[in-house]
Amino acid sequence: MRVIFAFAALLFLSSCSSKFAYDNIDWWVYWYLDDYIELNSEQEAQFDDYLDSWLQWHKTSELVRYIAQLEQMKQQVTNGELNYTQVTTHFEQAKAHWARVRNEVSPELIKMAKNLSDEQVVTLFAALEKENKEEEEELASIKEDSAEVRNEKRIERMEENVSARIGKLSNEQKQIIATYADQFVPTMEEWIAYRRNIQNAARRLFVARHVDPDFENKLLELMNKPETYRSKAFNEASEHNTKTMATMIAEVASTLSTKQKETLIENIDEFIETIENFQQ
Repeated sequence: MRVIFAFAALLFLSSCSSKFAYDNIDWWVYWYLDDYIELNSEQEAQFDDYLDSWLQWHKTSELVRYIAQLEQMKQQVTNGELNYTQVTTHFEQAKAHWARVRNEVSPELIKMAKNLSDEQVVTLFAALEKENKEEEEELASIKEDSAEVRNEKRIERMEENVSARIGKLSNEQKQIIATYADQFVPTMEEWIAYRRNIQNAARRLFVARHVDPDFENKLLELMNKPETYRSKAFNEASEHNTKTMATMIAEVASTLSTKQKETLIENIDEFIETIENFQQ
């Protein structure tokens, strides 16, 4: 599963170095995986073949989808049509992009998973649990702040994220962000619990991988249906936060000045240009 996250993250890069990263994605994935598992030479050769196939699929099947969505978003911004319904549709499309990547790479990753050594499996889950504990330390640090301070930091982060796309914010836009920032439900604790739930389920599968004839099907279901390991509270909070974010974005979009629209369109054009570079 760590490979999927690394692969997907690199596919959606938008920095000036993204073309280099995309063209050298094998190096970046290995660098990312180094903290979790060390493949032997035979496993590396097999993974390289899979990665070449994934990239070819992604270039021919997926990049055109991203460009189409960005062109649609650009048109909506130009026409002042980026409302709540359109924003939620873009969220759903982004989830679908991610799901297709996950579904594409999962079957071949599972073939490799069955042949991991016991030592590799122990190392992998030990690294994942170390990461969980680091997340818990970060959560404990966040909780040291008062609710007021946490909200102030959230507002600051959100203002920075929005202004990075549209430019300097108006007082009205800052007020919109401040209003909605207070409505977000913290989910980090539930997120850590979810990680542990799915990792523990995966660990049980790996322990029996040599004797369970249905291992591959069970692991495929786990990887392609991770939401089943989320708590009801986590699902409800995530849904609430998504709706809150969509409403906030739609309200900010309705207040864009001509200059801000131009800035946002320039940013979208940069995304499109980056993806077009991937296609070459």
